[in-house]
Amino acid sequence: MSRVSEAGRVTRRAVLVAGGVLLLAPRARAVGAGRVLVVGGDLVEIVFALGAGDEVIATDDTAKWPPEAAALPKVGYMRRLAAEGILGLAPDLVLASADAGPPAVLEQLRAAGLRVEIGPEGHDMAAVTAKIGFVGESLGRSIEADRLAVTVKADLAKVEAALVPLQATPSVLFLISVGRGAPMAGGSDTAADAMIRLAHARNAAGGFAGYKPLSAEAAVGFAPDVVLLPDHVAGPAGGPERALALAGLAETPAGRAGRVVVMDGQKLLGFGPRTPEAVAELARALHPGAELRL
Repeated sequence: MSRVSEAGRVTRRAVLVAGGVLLLAPRARAVGAGRVLVVGGDLVEIVFALGAGDEVIATDDTAKWPPEAAALPKVGYMRRLAAEGILGLAPDLVLASADAGPPAVLEQLRAAGLRVEIGPEGHDMAAVTAKIGFVGESLGRSIEADRLAVTVKADLAKVEAALVPLQATPSVLFLISVGRGAPMAGGSDTAADAMIRLAHARNAAGGFAGYKPLSAEAAVGFAPDVVLLPDHVAGPAGGPERALALAGLAETPAGRAGRVVVMDGQKLLGFGPRTPEAVAELARALHPGAELRL
């Protein structure tokens, strides 16, 4: 056999092998990560935005968007998980937000042989893109994740550019709970504070860090121009006006003007793919007449 024919045979064999890899790659790619259980509404939104929603078998109670995710089986609240319920669903992968827990339960899941991946935390655009990258890498969808990150960053940049000319920075008081004891307000170093600042406003409770209960005197003393409520607080309280009354804010500038903004809590605080949309929605409510479109 000539060296030329032998070389040709080797070359054809290499092409066939390479072709086999190319043919097999889509099949392996379609399988994805298998049965995925996702804890954290922010991560759930990213999974679905990356086109991997059909791999998700269950979520926690915070996952209410998109509608397909809301309809999936639930494993309870993200901070109060139970190992038994999760193990009973036999997932191949558990994707959990940084706030998921208790830590002992996550360790139980790992000890049982489950792959448990914990996402990054943070309340800024860098955190959003980090979460998108984390989910993309975990699911083998890094290319889709890169594209989504670029889109989300571009959308937020459009909103930020539209807000630059605004002069007014209204004072906003965010309440995470009303009606059960003293109202709980969001101070600095919270997702609420970050969103208020992104919407070109000032956090009325920015003088303290975290979420803290407010006395009636403190609530009135903040004199907010606007009160911001997540929908899961306003609804059970009996509506925005009732929430103001329960929080003792009826005689504040916000209360007298009836300026209460109610938003989807996960969209507002989740720092996921819908963050640019949330900033635009909040900014439109705080700055009537502002031209803000994505």
